[in-house]
Amino acid sequence: MTSYWAAVVVTPAGTRTAMRFAVEVGRIAAVEDRTAPEDGDRVLQLVVPGFVNAHSHAFHRDLRGRTHDQGGDFWRWREAMYALASALTPEAYRAVARRVFGEMTAAGWTAVGEFHYVHHRPDGRPYDPPHAMELAIADAAREAGIRLVLLDTCYLTADVDGGPLGPEQRRFGDGDAEGYLARWHALREALGDDPLVTLGAAIHSVRAVPLPAIERIVGGLPADVPLHLHVAEQPRETDAFLALHGETPVAALDRLGVLSPRTTLVHGTHLSADDVARVGAAGAAVAFCPTTEADLGDGIGPARALADAGARIALGSDGQSVIDPLLEIRGLEAGERLASGRRGRFTPAELLTAATAHGAASLGLSSNGFAVGDPADFVELTLDSPRTSGSAPEQLILTATASDVLRTVVAGAEVFRRAGETAADRPFFLNDETGAAHG
Repeated sequence: MTSYWAAVVVTPAGTRTAMRFAVEVGRIAAVEDRTAPEDGDRVLQLVVPGFVNAHSHAFHRDLRGRTHDQGGDFWRWREAMYALASALTPEAYRAVARRVFGEMTAAGWTAVGEFHYVHHRPDGRPYDPPHAMELAIADAAREAGIRLVLLDTCYLTADVDGGPLGPEQRRFGDGDAEGYLARWHALREALGDDPLVTLGAAIHSVRAVPLPAIERIVGGLPADVPLHLHVAEQPRETDAFLALHGETPVAALDRLGVLSPRTTLVHGTHLSADDVARVGAAGAAVAFCPTTEADLGDGIGPARALADAGARIALGSDGQSVIDPLLEIRGLEAGERLASGRRGRFTPAELLTAATAHGAASLGLSSNGFAVGDPADFVELTLDSPRTSGSAPEQLILTATASDVLRTVVAGAEVFRRAGETAADRPFFLNDETGAAHG
């Protein structure tokens, strides 16, 4: 058992001070508020639940800082991404994923949903032994110490019209829905029983999986498995689908019974008012990826409208243009402010919920509310950096960045600790009048 004392603990439910808590076998074992630290306690500054990355493409990290001189839009950027995907080997994928997952834990992400579709050799032939790419990603996550939900992705067609995969896409495909389901179930067995590595499922998009295949896949997956899919990321895709089917992708998914609390729509940038109502009524989640959506010029999605309709908003790093959950939090609120001309579109508690509890739920995980039995996934932030000094504790997530992460703990294991001063060196307390934190 390891015991901690935190000057401040901020959760979506509120702010607590002078908390002692114990961790045993990866979970919170005991909690005591407003108490003094005891000998042997690890003394922390401000603590929040672990941030949960609901949407990641790890290998996109190798495009960072290499496409800004090319102009264009998402479709132009995709050409560079396809070229990168074509060159991946299992060894290269493991290396980039290990690096990216390490960067994530250093930034405070404690869990990640890896939306993975580079399954086979470049010519489409399966690896022998099978699942080489998937097992490489799982190994990388274990080495980094991050929780991984591998969102194994179906990708069958080149575009909305159902044309065959192009040469640059062949390694993504499984032939048909049955081929995908057979590989998915075999992969689940190959991953084995690991509390830190679990298998989810994903449908790449309506341009990559036809509606009959989507219906078959949803019916062929266990009902408790989280299901993710890109939706309404690009107007071109949505317009082409509407012209072909006479309804929006969201309307079609709703009609087929795909939308549900286990479903997470990724991006949802270009949704109609009817789409928003359908997603909210289904209680689905929507994973916003503000830094990537800004990097690619995708647009600003209707996050506030979706939340008001009943959808759960989660956050992800997507293309790794930056790996920083606090910048994703700030980007979500900033997009809403820019689109509406109003401040405070989401409360700090709502933003923290998006980055923690909603992300965890979208991946089929539990979040840490610092109750006995919760997973011991948490992040320590500094109270006195040039960014955070003077911030009210519950608002610090809107001033901090990943540079302010001092410690990241996953399932009770310290997977990152920044060198230098921590609260163990200097006690911290709350200013009773302002609520701000000071040394």
